[in-house]
Amino acid sequence: MKTTVSKISAFILLFALMGAGCEKDEELLWEISPDSKTTVIQKEVDGIAFKFCILNEKGEPSTVFNEGENFSFYLSVINNRYKNLYFDPGYAYSKDIEFCKVYNSENEDLGRPYSVISVVDIGQGAYPFEKGKAYVFQQQWSDNRQSPWDWEYGLYKSLHQPPLTNGCYYTGFKYRFKFTGDSSLDTDTVIFKINFKIQ
Repeated sequence: MKTTVSKISAFILLFALMGAGCEKDEELLWEISPDSKTTVIQKEVDGIAFKFCILNEKGEPSTVFNEGENFSFYLSVINNRYKNLYFDPGYAYSKDIEFCKVYNSENEDLGRPYSVISVVDIGQGAYPFEKGKAYVFQQQWSDNRQSPWDWEYGLYKSLHQPPLTNGCYYTGFKYRFKFTGDSSLDTDTVIFKINFKIQ
């Protein structure tokens, strides 16, 4: 009887461990600040390269800016896999994603530099992501454009944000990237966070 109880307990433990191992979606926190050794979040997951940073007016990655200086958000996603994929860059136009939002040190939401007017919903097949292809999104904080513009089936307009004053801020977003095709891939949920300073 004692042996049977031990075997049943071991069997239950084995199934519990197998079930725990199946839960794939974890959160990856990728964060930098003015104290970091780098000014760019640059990572690769299963052959997909991600680069997220804030650019100064010279187009250089930075986490410290002068008061009155404009800056740009920059995100690139590059297919370094050996397979052609499809990828819908929904992070740029989803209202539920905080992409390009800025918060001050009191966690006050200062908004985005743009709003989304419309998105043509045509499915992932419209977004081929061949080997070596990059999706690059670059957007200024203080954008003076008066007319709407388009990027990857979305139509956007500037919110004409004023320059930020002295202080500490952060930007970031949380997203689970999904790539379909011959060799589909869903990443864990990635949290990008850049702490930056205006002085």
